[in-house]
Formats: sequence, C-alpha cells, structure tokens
Amino acid sequence: MSDKPGTSAKQDQTHFGYQKVPVTEKAGKVAGVFHSVADKYDVMNDLMSFGVHRLWKRFAIEMSGVRSGQRVLDIAGGTGDLAAKFARLVGERGEIVLADINSSMLQQGRARLVDTGVVGNVEYVQANAECLPFAENHFDCISIAFGLRNVTHIDKALASMFRVLKPGGRLLVLEFSKPVLPGLGPVYDAYSFNVLPIMGKLVANDASSYNYLAESIRMHPDQQTLKTMMEQAGFERCDYHNLTGGIVALHRGFKL
Repeated sequence: MSDKPGTSAKQDQTHFGYQKVPVTEKAGKVAGVFHSVADKYDVMNDLMSFGVHRLWKRFAIEMSGVRSGQRVLDIAGGTGDLAAKFARLVGERGEIVLADINSSMLQQGRARLVDTGVVGNVEYVQANAECLPFAENHFDCISIAFGLRNVTHIDKALASMFRVLKPGGRLLVLEFSKPVLPGLGPVYDAYSFNVLPIMGKLVANDASSYNYLAESIRMHPDQQTLKTMMEQAGFERCDYHNLTGGIVALHRGFKL
C-alpha cells in the first residue's frame, strides 16, 4: 500500500512507442528492435533520410570541439559513424569508447571500423546509458546520436553522462525532435507512418521496428523540454540547433 496520494501501478510503466509497458521490459523490447535491424541499419539510415543523416552527424562533429589527445565517449554508437570521425580527430594519443547496450549493434560497429582501418584508439563497451561503467570526470566529450529516446529513464542517463564527463567537457545529443517549420509536421507524419514501415518491410523485412521508430520520435521530449532536462542534470550553457526544420535537433551542454 502506498503512502503517497495518487501513487499507482501506472508509475511503474513507461512508453515503448505508443504502447505502455512495464519499466522492466522496455530495455528488452528496444534490444529486440535493434537486434532485428542491425545488419540493415546503415542502408536504412541512408534511405530514410535520403543521406541527410550524414550532414547531421557532420554538424555534430563540428560542434564537438574535439581535439588531438582527448578522450571521447560515443553512447549508443551503433555502427560507428561518429566514433570513426572522432578517432581521426583525437589521433593516436587520444581515446574513443564506442558504447552501446545492444550487442548486435556493437558487433556491427566494431566490424565496420576495423574494415575501414580505424584501429588502435577505439575501445568497445557494452553499456547501459543509465549506469555508465566509467570513473567520474573521465571524458572530454560525450556524444549520443539517435539513442537517447530509446533509454528507459532519460533523466538517469543524463545524470550518468554528467558524472563521467570532465569539468570543462561537453555533451552532444543528436536526436529526432519536433518540426518547427510551418507545414512540415503533417508531411513528416505522413512520411513516418506510411512510408517508413513499408521501407522497413522491403529492405529489412521488419515493418514493426520502423513503426516503433516513428512512434518513439513522437514520444521524445521536444527541444525546450530536453534542454530543461539537461539543465536539471547539472549541465550549463545548454543550447540547441534545429536541423532540417526541427526534424532533428543537436543539443549541447557543458559541465563547468
């Protein structure tokens, strides 16, 4: 029996797309999505975004301020797009940790980076963003691209990132967000819910995972709400940049 008014079993639930699921089940359900799509992930990213995701990630790299010799953590690093670019920026004296909670995605990332000759300064760690297994004040920069909306507790993940970031370091969150360009919302919705699942079925033989993708984007906090959450986690000088009319936003915060 609860001693708090209004407390109910619903507080032990969270969203998985538009579904309500027990908090303890979300991570497993998200894992199932990415185990399913891992081998087609890069192809689908190019198709879904018409290649524009490469420009979004390039912008994130440019805003990172990463320099030679620094230590970078790329959370939900997937197939290694950002990690590969960071590895070249930090050079032999630097260190990149590509972290992902999903073993299939981590394997894809390792294979891709090795195939492209990115070796020596990259470490691969299977880790949950909500409880990162690293020492305090360890990284100069932390990035998470298109992964924050999939964590069960965003506030816990942000707090965990803040803990392992060095004073003076920065967090970059590249994520789908809320369109701000007039008239873009309805077009984006029609594309997301009608075209993406069909594309997922044809290319990855998995329509349901891409339906979840569209739903999870809608359940993710909007630009200002996420900025506020970052500030509540301790980050300062937080800002965000809308990309492609707000379909994607890059949030940035510093640990001072």
